[in-house]
Formats: sequence, C-alpha cells, structure tokens
Amino acid sequence: MAVLRISHFAPTIVYFLLLSSSYPIFAINITSLLSTYPDLSDFANLLTATAVDGDLIHRSSLTLLAVPNSFLRASDLAHRSSASSLADVIRYHVLLQYLSWPDIRQIPAAGKLITTLYQTTGRATNDFGSVNITRNPANGVVSVHSPASYSPSNATILSLIKTLPYNVSIFTVNSLLVPNGFDLMASESRPPLGLNITRTLIDGHNFNVAASMLMASGVVEEFEADEAGAGITMFVPTDDAFADLPTTERLQSLPADKKAVVLKFHVLHSYYTMGSLESIVNPVQPTLATEEMGAESFTLNISKVNGSVAIDSGIVQATVTQTVFDQNPVAIFGVSKVLLPREVFGNNPIATTRPTPNNGATGTAQPPDISLSPENSPGSYTPPSRMSSPPGFREELRSEAQINRGQRFILACALCCIGLYVVV
Repeated sequence: MAVLRISHFAPTIVYFLLLSSSYPIFAINITSLLSTYPDLSDFANLLTATAVDGDLIHRSSLTLLAVPNSFLRASDLAHRSSASSLADVIRYHVLLQYLSWPDIRQIPAAGKLITTLYQTTGRATNDFGSVNITRNPANGVVSVHSPASYSPSNATILSLIKTLPYNVSIFTVNSLLVPNGFDLMASESRPPLGLNITRTLIDGHNFNVAASMLMASGVVEEFEADEAGAGITMFVPTDDAFADLPTTERLQSLPADKKAVVLKFHVLHSYYTMGSLESIVNPVQPTLATEEMGAESFTLNISKVNGSVAIDSGIVQATVTQTVFDQNPVAIFGVSKVLLPREVFGNNPIATTRPTPNNGATGTAQPPDISLSPENSPGSYTPPSRMSSPPGFREELRSEAQINRGQRFILACALCCIGLYVVV
C-alpha cells in the first residue's frame, strides 16, 4: 500500500516562498545600472557629482539619454561649465516618460515633445526645457534636439542598452544636449527656492485666471509659506478649464471665504512628484481645505486611469495635463478641469461644456498685472500636516507585470518543493 509522507520542512519552505512573493521591488539606483557599462563611466560620474542621481530615486517612470565616454571626452562642455549649470545640462538628459524601443520607432516624422527634469526646475524659458524627438522615415535615424527652431544642439540615439519595463529605459546618444539659450557659465550660486507661485503660473502662459484668483484671494502667501514645511502639491486648472465651467456654477460670485476654500481644495499639504502620484497608495487625500474645514471633508481621490493621473473631486474628474514646476518641496501640475468640491457645489456630477464664439467666449485670459512679492523667509516654518509621507519617498519602484510573473514563478517553485518532499 502506498504511503504518503510529507516532510516537516515543506510547510516552512512554502510559507517562506509565499511571503517573499509579496516583497516589494525597490527603486534601483541609476548609477548602479550604469556601472555594468564601462563606456558610460564618465556619464555615471557626472550624475553622481552633480547629485542628479539623487533626484531620480523617487521617480517611477523615466528615460535616460546617456553619453558614452568617447563622445563625452570629445566635448569640452563638461569642463567649461559651472557645477550648477552642468547639473541642469545633465537634468536635460532625463526624460520624464518611459520610452521603449517600439515607442521610439513609432515616433512620427513631425516629432514628439517630451518634458525633461530640467523643465521642472522652473529655470527653463518657455518649453525649452523639453526635447523634441524626431524620426527620419527614410533611414530610421532618431534625433533629439531642442524645440527651438534651428537649435545648434542635437544628438542621435545610438542604441537601447537597458530597460525595466514601464519604469526605466536607458538609451545612448552621440552628444551632450544643451537647452536652447542656456548659459553654461552661469553663477554657481542660486537663490533659495522661496518660489513665487504667481509668477511661475504666469510664465506657464496658460494659467492666467488661476494666477489672478490666487492674487485676489490672498491665499498664495499661505501656499508659499507652506514651502518651508512638508511642502505642497498644487493642481492648477488651465485657462481653458475655467472657460469650460458651466454658467450655472458661479465660482467667481462666491463669497471671498468660500472662494479661498475652493482654491485650497486644489492643494495637498505634502510634496508629490508625478511618479508618486501615479503609484499613490492611499487614493483619498486631504487638502489644505480639509485642514481648515475638518477631517474627512474636502478630500480628493487620486488614481491612475489610462496612463494618466486622474483627480476626482466627487462631482468633477480632471486629469493632470502637464508639469508646470517640480522641485522639492513644491510641485505644480496643470489639470484639465476646475476641481469643484461637493461641499460647496453639491453632490451631482457636473458636465462641462466649452463656450463657443457665439455664446460669449472671451478668448485667452490675459496675465494679471503683478508686482513680485519678496522671497519667502527661510525661517517661516509650517509644521507638517497629518498626511502620510508621499509614496515616492518609500523608494519603491513597482512593475505590476513583473510582480505578477514573479509570484507565479515562486508559486510554481513552492509546488515543486512540496513534490520533492512527498514520498510515495
């Protein structure tokens, strides 16, 4: 008669393997990835020397354009630039979007504009902190250059050397890229952040209504004071978003105190990068309005929908359309709709319609006339709120497809171990 005997080690092995299947995948240091490629050692050293590698730890989706030693040593840009300028040049090689080789091959001849890490510093002029990637349909050559016309700085993509699907890809290029109009010999000393939010929005060219409302309400000073605490993340509606508001929703006619609450409803009292918003653990997030009006009120629901960050106010769902500014401790993102809190505008979903020229559209909003306020005092500290730390600071870099495959593999190993310890 056959006797089944299962070793007492089998449950322990299965338990260990199942535990390890749920263990998170941590962020991988970019310089560690580059360390296996000796021909990229100079570029890896620049990432470390300029501290740009530290800026990448908390980002979950990026493409790095690395310059091989032979091309880097043939250029004197790295030697005649100040340290701060060189750091921005390196940031210009970090694209804030994951691009695979198939993505590169599908780029149209007209090109594709991609935001870089340099654009998020607020030091780029207009959109010159972005790069335009084009592909020649005749020979398949992919070029990277400034969106400015007749830019003298350009590079050709040579090859894909490393990819972590949906998170990180590393391509080699044949030249250092320099942003258009960039001063390589700029002073190494930069002023402390003390960001003038209104000026940043006006420079964004599509946020004039929001800038005017912030100035008129006086809440912008409160936002700027919060930079010294846990930081802030602002979701700023575009001018088109304000133009799309139904005439029944009279935002501008609200009393000043309620209008201020609506503006605070667009701000989280913690600094979040785009990557941390995309991988947010707790989707329901309190806002500055929550802190003023009470717990569990005036919250936003943040999630990733169809590859974009979606923000649900309860009656309006908007998407993040662009990064206006991103430098710890302040992030400013453009959003497609005005976030209307249900506590002020009711619980019924609101359908927005764009006004046509026949029903009173006024065209593009004009920037407000402002006098720049003094920079924030470094001593104005605001204690952190009750919010949990942004998920980006946990240094997790998840790839859901990879995790699922890993779990299936480990479960199969567990079953094999059981089979090895079963004696018939």
